Amino acid sequence: MSTTPHRSKTEPSAAPRPWRSLITLAIVTIAIFVSLGIGTKTSDASWAPKLALDLEGGTQLVLTPKTTDGSEITSEDINEAIAIIRQRVDASGVAEAEITRQGQQNIVVSLPGKPSDATLDLVRQSALMRFRPVLQIGQPGVVPADQLNLPDKAKEHPKAEEDKYFALADQDGDGKLSEEPQTAPSNNSDPAWVTEKILYDFLKHDCTDPANLTGGTVSDAKKPLVACDAKGEGKFILGPADLEGTEIKTAVGRPHMQGQVLTGDYEVGLEFKSDGTQQFAEVSKRLVSLPAPRNQFAMVLDGLVISAPRMQATIVDGKASITGGFTQEAALALAKQLSFGSLPLNFEVQSEEQISATLGTEQLERGILAGLIGLGLVMVYMIFTYRGLSIITLASLIIAAVLSYGTIAVLSWVQGYRLSLPGVAGLIVAIGITADSFIVYFERVRDEVREGASLQRAVTEGWRRARRTILASDAVNFLAAIVLYFLAVGGVRGFAFTLGLTTLVDLLVVFLFTHPLMELLVRTKFFGEGHKLSGLDPTHLGASPIYQGRGRIATGQPKKAKASAGGMTIAERRAAEREAQRAKNEEGVV
Repeated sequence: MSTTPHRSKTEPSAAPRPWRSLITLAIVTIAIFVSLGIGTKTSDASWAPKLALDLEGGTQLVLTPKTTDGSEITSEDINEAIAIIRQRVDASGVAEAEITRQGQQNIVVSLPGKPSDATLDLVRQSALMRFRPVLQIGQPGVVPADQLNLPDKAKEHPKAEEDKYFALADQDGDGKLSEEPQTAPSNNSDPAWVTEKILYDFLKHDCTDPANLTGGTVSDAKKPLVACDAKGEGKFILGPADLEGTEIKTAVGRPHMQGQVLTGDYEVGLEFKSDGTQQFAEVSKRLVSLPAPRNQFAMVLDGLVISAPRMQATIVDGKASITGGFTQEAALALAKQLSFGSLPLNFEVQSEEQISATLGTEQLERGILAGLIGLGLVMVYMIFTYRGLSIITLASLIIAAVLSYGTIAVLSWVQGYRLSLPGVAGLIVAIGITADSFIVYFERVRDEVREGASLQRAVTEGWRRARRTILASDAVNFLAAIVLYFLAVGGVRGFAFTLGLTTLVDLLVVFLFTHPLMELLVRTKFFGEGHKLSGLDPTHLGASPIYQGRGRIATGQPKKAKASAGGMTIAERRAAEREAQRAKNEEGVV
């Protein structure tokens, strides 16, 4: 006869290592604040998050779109102008800007803080459309220099090591990048337009960088251009402009028909004015005979390529259709952009002034006070209900607050994020969300204690049961924040952003701090032996009796639990039976 230890199926397979999680969280927290500290010394970072218009004020511009030929500006044109200005502002990194319509014609642009001159220039500039032939197409990103396969001639260039892009672009090897074609181009589609300078710009241009998707580029219509796709999905070398957008007569989105049959797709129908018809006929005749990608023409609006279709036939009547599997929404959107580009439009600045905060510091202080009151009420409830466990709650909430503050400060630095009063409200709501995670965890642990489990095992089993509930709850909150962020406008998006951010912080804190701290504290005498003020006192929780073998029941249980098996409830009796079976299994007699 031999004896072997038998592991209960409810025991963990390995000893928990809470220090690893705590150290990981400490590294993350330190990294956030060290990077912020470096940013304050080397860049424009600040220890305090930037504030939005409602809390800090900023600069307000009132613009009036006007056409140079006196043509009428429709309501859709105003909406498209607002969309273009919003794209410029968002891509320039300015967050929490407000762009609204005032009356029938004016556009009000409110920028928080002190925007740079470059940002103000972006807002003021007019939006032009031009049709340019495509000379070359490339991937949106920059090919890393160490992955460039230089030809032998370029490898011998003096700058081959320090600037491989320069060595590749400097085709004549004279150490200069020529901005003039080496041979006279025969037309706007001639590859001779790809000068050394244009090639160098194309190689180094990064269309995955939001800064290059702002639009508002002022370019010479008679010279080639490097431009990005409006969505950042490609980059182009374009020849001089063949046609101005003002030559468009109409642009409509409509169902695509093949013969007399609807295909289910949509197309954009274009019709040019009289001069534009003749110009487009010459362009189409030239492009249709060229190889790809030079058989494409790019529609460049506000310095970005909004479409670059292939020319499939010579069009002499000035009526063209752009196909390509458009949805109805995409076709209508492109038609609106083309219609807007047909206007000889300028933005006239009616006024430009500094505006004060709409709410101000007092409202921010009240918001912070509301958060502190909420935190105080949560702590009172936790102390009353969970006693010693409230220490874990307080420590976890402090860590969550530190992480949230640091993350918002870093986002203010690197992404231009600005904290608004609705964002502050999202942070206050997060106190309840985070506390809810603790309550779920504590109740699962206390349930295990009530069923007669030891405190060590109660923590392990309680966590196993609680984490699924916590993950499900936070997933719902995060999904709601995402939906609210993308569907809402204005300050509501600020609320949704901080709600989503603090939900992620909640998961990080619960998994890397709250649970590991609980594992450490339960090893202490105060918590591990179930002191009556610890919140884990088996007697106070009404724990079921624990069978200890040979007919013995653990002491220290409620009197009604000691009485007899017959006086137990069904749940208590089943718990006692499970403990008895577990004890027998642990004897391990073979």
